[in-house]
Amino acid sequence: MLGYIAVLWGFIGIAFIFGSAIVRIGTIGLDTFAYSLSWYHWVALAFSVLFMGFAEGYKGFQRGYSPRVAARLLYLRDNVTPLRLILAPLFCMGFFHIRRKRMIITYCLLLGIITLIQLVHMLQQPWRGIIDFGVVVGLSWGTTSILLFVLKAFFTDKFDHSPEMP
Repeated sequence: MLGYIAVLWGFIGIAFIFGSAIVRIGTIGLDTFAYSLSWYHWVALAFSVLFMGFAEGYKGFQRGYSPRVAARLLYLRDNVTPLRLILAPLFCMGFFHIRRKRMIITYCLLLGIITLIQLVHMLQQPWRGIIDFGVVVGLSWGTTSILLFVLKAFFTDKFDHSPEMP
């Protein structure tokens, strides 16, 4: 029973983190359309959406991050500890109790994302919104792929992704 509580908390926590980012960034992205956009803005918007959909959504989330999150949720169900229960979203996101190499990658990626957020935040509209709109596409794709991998992990017999435990 405690394992299922940890799984539910882990999943809801991750969904809240990504969902709130989608809403906050999406608002800025939608503000882009309040501006008079030139043809090069539209080209940049199309590029941003396609690039972030592929790089962040497909390559980053669907091919790597989402299956690992689902595998860690599945692992958590059967291996819950007090620390993992309390910090279930962070455990499932790979911030602790994970292979050393993956942990280094996770923390470096986090620092890189924070840096990029700060740089994009300095851009003026419509450029900031153009980039943010692409990020929303990538995050939406990623959040959807997490949900689909979690459903596959918990409701099918064949799920062979590694939780990358040490």
